[in-house]
Amino acid sequence: MTEAAKAQINGMQGCGISTSKTMQYLAGGYSLVGFLKKDAYNYVDRSRRARIADGDANSAIVYLEGKVDTDPMSMPRYNVIADDMLANLLWADGGSRIDYQYFDDVLAFDSTYKKNKYNRPLVIFSGYNNHKQTCIFEFGLVLDESIASYTWLLENFLEVMCNKVPLVVVTDGDDSIWEAVRKVFSDATHQLCAWHIEKNVTSNIKDVALRQLFNRWLYANMGFEDFETEWAEASAEYGLNDTLWGNQVYRKREM
Repeated sequence: MTEAAKAQINGMQGCGISTSKTMQYLAGGYSLVGFLKKDAYNYVDRSRRARIADGDANSAIVYLEGKVDTDPMSMPRYNVIADDMLANLLWADGGSRIDYQYFDDVLAFDSTYKKNKYNRPLVIFSGYNNHKQTCIFEFGLVLDESIASYTWLLENFLEVMCNKVPLVVVTDGDDSIWEAVRKVFSDATHQLCAWHIEKNVTSNIKDVALRQLFNRWLYANMGFEDFETEWAEASAEYGLNDTLWGNQVYRKREM
């Protein structure tokens, strides 16, 4: 793409003209401009992301810091890397921090990877109250899925929540998250999410009867003695004692 074409696209985008109509205007059709429609869309997308990187990070920080005026207990935290680029960001409001003081026994968190236009992992910290309702404790936006990013997030979560360590931490078993939990919440019991265990079982075990047993062990309201009995029988039949999934289910039922 020539600089003249880029300048024209920028000008027409600024006037609210769509990329498709811009291409038609430039040369009377996509085949005459010297580059593909996809090239134009990629250029527009890169330009938009560059503007977002320059402006939205600062706007988000100013907005979150401004929330303190109406909610003195709200607390944003962030850090930057080279060229003052935003690395990691977390925020909790006053209500969420109070909820955590009462319902901090179990902390669950997971990252929704690249589900936003910034391609950043979004981490949501949650738990349950006495009515079995979900409580959201904090949100985090991390630079990447590295141990360093998750460690920063958990360390700052701990400070924001008055250094109260949860009794049990439930995650999806990601290696980086696992290591960060081990470092920051060393005294907490780390459990794997039942949904992810079930997903692993469904993906890797072909025996329908065995999959049904796993689901029963994960979700059924059964006593530990009954589980022990069924576990011993299934272990003998399927050889579960030394399997990864078997250990995961056994740990889950121990709770």
